[in-house]
Amino acid sequence: MGDEEKQNPFTVLVCGGGNAAQVATAMYAARYNTIAVSLFADEAARWKEALGDADYELTLDTGKVIKSKPDDITNDPSVAAKADAIVLAVPSFAHGQYFEAFEPYIKPDTVVACMPARSGGDLLLASKLGPKADDVTFVGFETLPWACRFTDWGKKATILGTKGSILAAVTPPAKTPKAFSTLQGLLGVFPNCTYSPNNLGVSLRNPGAVIHPGVMYGRWCPEKWDGNPVDEKPLFYQGVEEFSESVLLGLTGEVQAIKKKMEELVPGLDLRDACDLKQWYMDCYAGQMTDTSSLRACMNTNPGYRGLTHPCKDADDGKFVPDLKYRYLAEDVPTGMCFNKGLGEILGVPMPMTDKVLAWAQDCIGLKILENGKMCGPDVVKTRAPQATGIATLDDFLKASKIDKAALASAPPKPPPAVPPPAETEEKNPFCVLVCGGGNAAQVATAMF
Repeated sequence: MGDEEKQNPFTVLVCGGGNAAQVATAMYAARYNTIAVSLFADEAARWKEALGDADYELTLDTGKVIKSKPDDITNDPSVAAKADAIVLAVPSFAHGQYFEAFEPYIKPDTVVACMPARSGGDLLLASKLGPKADDVTFVGFETLPWACRFTDWGKKATILGTKGSILAAVTPPAKTPKAFSTLQGLLGVFPNCTYSPNNLGVSLRNPGAVIHPGVMYGRWCPEKWDGNPVDEKPLFYQGVEEFSESVLLGLTGEVQAIKKKMEELVPGLDLRDACDLKQWYMDCYAGQMTDTSSLRACMNTNPGYRGLTHPCKDADDGKFVPDLKYRYLAEDVPTGMCFNKGLGEILGVPMPMTDKVLAWAQDCIGLKILENGKMCGPDVVKTRAPQATGIATLDDFLKASKIDKAALASAPPKPPPAVPPPAETEEKNPFCVLVCGGGNAAQVATAMF
């Protein structure tokens, strides 16, 4: 390692044009070459026109204001050739579009991070990049780093709260130190990137794959809804009752069966983060729920869910009908539940509750995924199921996931993590740094920090 100082050019691409993408772009552009890329309709052109020659103004949750300007805002995927890091802050259903568009241009050693990755993001990257995936590092985050919103679209945004930590896994795991240092440098002190052993654990942990389809089914399946408009929008999380809880327990139990089977078939595989749904609530909302005696109680007494209702559309006479094409089904079924079902099928794990919910949900969103209980419908290719990328056996899955069965079997067992799991809530994270001195280095450090 050389002791000399030099210019270290670094370019980051931020994908998307929504709240999180604009926040990330403004934050990173304050220090690094930053290019915003949106492949959605004319979003890039609209954003570029809205910003004009002005700086983007980002108000942090500390009250500090960052003013910066991205080097470009474009819909041209060839800018991937310049990127040292690519951060996707777009809905998970769009990840494949970006991966495919970047494939001709992406360079070796690029760090590709998805915030959030949802399920099977590493498999999707491998399928879209082909041989190039072997030279790219994938980072799957469990969630977004911030709660944020526009105050003036394309020009100003505010970070309302920042997570203290955020769970992330790296494929291949050997690239974790470089990937974490890169992303921690982009994010700053908070949130802290918390290590997860592999992206399979992050995929099976995905709460949206269970909660959203499960609660929707529990309220609107033929057993519970007669098809007539309702007088008011039902509460979503805090409206979970005995039947919906039984659906959720069935779904999360089947994911736990997948976890157990994988750990049996691949000795040494660490899926510690693939916890059941109740434990996920205990990890993420500890101290906030007033009753943790059951899964239903955790959801009913979580103050962060207060007043949140089912997605509904207006009907006649001021009544409501469910929006069964909302992202809770249209996104979380293809990018979450289908991954679970597909892997369970490969492993021979029975999943009767998943089969029931998936069969109902696919009709709601107009897809043919499950046929005769198997992931062989014509629309499987539109999902994150391993079968969508031609994976049919455990060996195929391990190869695509870069899980080295032999290396894991011979590795010594690792101790449990010394840090608590990340909380799901965003909050203000006060942090104060003192810089000592008044010379060149001290003044530079003071301005930077």
